[in-house]
Amino acid sequence: MDEKELKTSPKQRFFIILIAVLMLGSIVASYALIIANGGKTTTTSGDEIEIDDEKIAELEAKYNEVEQKFTDATKADFETFAKYRSEIKAYNEASANTSGLQTRDLKKGTGRKLEEGDKDYYAYYVGWCADESVFDSSFNDNDNPTGFSRAIDASLGMIEGWNAGVVGMRLDGVREITIPGELAYGDAMEICGGTNKPLKFIVMTKAKEEPLVSLSKEIEDAYMRLQYAHYGMDYDSVKGTE
Repeated sequence: MDEKELKTSPKQRFFIILIAVLMLGSIVASYALIIANGGKTTTTSGDEIEIDDEKIAELEAKYNEVEQKFTDATKADFETFAKYRSEIKAYNEASANTSGLQTRDLKKGTGRKLEEGDKDYYAYYVGWCADESVFDSSFNDNDNPTGFSRAIDASLGMIEGWNAGVVGMRLDGVREITIPGELAYGDAMEICGGTNKPLKFIVMTKAKEEPLVSLSKEIEDAYMRLQYAHYGMDYDSVKGTE
């Protein structure tokens, strides 16, 4: 199957949105100080940290190490989820927008059932547009995945169609969700080449249990440190100013 990627990766889009939020307030001031210090940040102890290529390479190596650890630890889940990649197919955009929210269980779960408003879970997922292009996923590579690089924490806030689409699922189950544009991003954001576009997801829900909780926090931390460094900022120093 030809899974066509969009121009930016899921990780890049995730960080672009997150950094836009975080830079409101204290980070704006911190970034100004970095520029004033010639590309250096200062720790709470007064020590200066220079964000150079060597530091970025060090953080990149650390992130790759943690990502591989996550991939290895979630191998069994990936093998289950990967069976349904063949369901990623082009679909009729107009029909998806007019048919309302649709769900189809691909695998029944054995865990607790998700109720309306339930956000106490993690999920592996892949989302795609009507032309079959994958716009976001938990895969470490959208074209030829060998594992997962992350899971998403539902408590961070999901689109309306996702929240409604997982109701009734049991944890460890796999479900396909078709979301009309009005329950996705509507006019608020362009995705799949425009606004009010329908989206499809395959979602596997997981309990917030170890080792997934610790692994998710570890990879998020490693990723944020690396991305802050690309912006010339030391993650610990910036967080300390909030």
